[in-house]
Amino acid sequence: MDERSTIPTMISVETAVSMLTANVVTMPPEEIGIDQCAGRILADAVFTDHTQPPFAAAAMDGYAVRFADMAEGASLTVIGEAPAGTPFSGTVGTGQAVRIFTGAPVPAGADHVLIQEHAVRSGDIVTVTQGQTAPRHIRPAGLDFSAGDCLAQKGTALTAFHGAVFAAGNVARVRVYRQPRVMFFTNGDELVPLGKKALAPGEIVDANPLGLGPLITQWGGLPTHLGCVPDDLKALTRVFERAYADGADIVVPVGGASVGDHDHMKRAFALAHGALVFSKIAVKPGKPTWFGHTNGAAGKVPVIGLPGNPASAMVTAHLFLRPLIAAMGGQPSMSTALSGLLTADISANGQRETFLRAKAVLAPAGWQITAAPNQDSALILPFATCNALVRRMPRAKALPAGASVQFTHLH
Repeated sequence: MDERSTIPTMISVETAVSMLTANVVTMPPEEIGIDQCAGRILADAVFTDHTQPPFAAAAMDGYAVRFADMAEGASLTVIGEAPAGTPFSGTVGTGQAVRIFTGAPVPAGADHVLIQEHAVRSGDIVTVTQGQTAPRHIRPAGLDFSAGDCLAQKGTALTAFHGAVFAAGNVARVRVYRQPRVMFFTNGDELVPLGKKALAPGEIVDANPLGLGPLITQWGGLPTHLGCVPDDLKALTRVFERAYADGADIVVPVGGASVGDHDHMKRAFALAHGALVFSKIAVKPGKPTWFGHTNGAAGKVPVIGLPGNPASAMVTAHLFLRPLIAAMGGQPSMSTALSGLLTADISANGQRETFLRAKAVLAPAGWQITAAPNQDSALILPFATCNALVRRMPRAKALPAGASVQFTHLH
C-alpha cells in the first residue's frame, strides 16, 4: 500500500492539535539564576530553608513596649533604639520602651508597638496619648513563609514576582524546562528582505519573520530565522537538513505547501527523511497547514508547515505552533476561550472552522467584539488593530449584532 494513502487528507482543528501534541517529549531541565526566571516553566518544585520574616518585626514606626503598660496617659522610660538592621540586645521590662522602626526586630519582653502617632516623647520619657485595644503592629516570624515551605510548584509559569519570592526565600537558582529551539524559514522567489528600497515587478517584502519570531519568543520558544529560501527543491532540502543538524527542537517552514508547479516544500521535506502525519486542516484561514517529523540531532523533530499568506501564517501559528511550543516547554495546558457580544452582524460560515480577526474591548457590560470587515488571508494590516480571534464552527448560522461569540486573545 502507498504510505501516502494512510495520511489523512484534511482533519479538524481539534484533531490537528491533538496529533501535534501527542507523544511530545518535554524539554530536559536546566538550572538558571533567579534573575532569568521570568517567563520560564519550573521543572521542579522550589522549597526554602529560610523563614520570612526570620524574626518578629515591627510593622510600624513607634515604640516596642509591653501591652500591659498601655493605659492611656502612662509614661514609659525609653531605654534604647532599634533601627532596621540593628537589633536592640536588651529586654523590655515593666514601664520601659524601645524606640523602634519598621522592619526592625522586636526586642525580648515587648509584645506591642505603640505607634508614634499615639505617643508624645520628651527626653527619655514617652507618654501614651491614646488607649490601645490589643497588641498590634508586630509581624511574627514566618508570617510570609517558614523553612521547608514550597514557594512554587512544578509546572508553574514564572513571572518577575517569583524572582522576588525566591530571593526572599534565599533561593538563588532554580530548575526550569529548557526552551524549545524553534528554527523557521520562509519560501518564495517573490519574497525580499525588509529594507530593499525599490521592489522589482512581482516582489513583495517578507513580513512573516518579523511577526513569527517575537511570537515564538513570547510563547516560550527560542526562535532562529534561517532566512528566505527560493523555490528550489535542492535549496529547500538543504535548509531542512541544516535545521536538523543545528539541533532544532521544532522546524517551521512557511509557504510552499500548495499544489502549484513551484511548490516544493513537502517534496523537500520527504527528501530530508521526513514523515508526513497530516497534510491539511479544515480551517480558514490556514487550510494548507501540515505536520510531520524527522530525525534530527536529538531524535524525532516535529515539523509544522504554515501557509505563506501572512494572515494564514499568524492565525495558524496561534492555533497550532503555540500549543506545540507549550507542550514541549512543559507549560500547563489551559483553556483561553472567552465570550463576548458582537458589535455588528457577521455572516454565516462555510464548511471549514473559521477564525475571524477581531478587536475585543472590555466594556462595563462585558467584552465587545468587532470583526475586521475584510478577512482575506493575504491581509496583514488587520493585525495592527485586532487583538482576538473569533471562533466560528463549520456551517454556523449568521449572527446579528448583540449575539454571543467565543474568542481567544491574540498574544
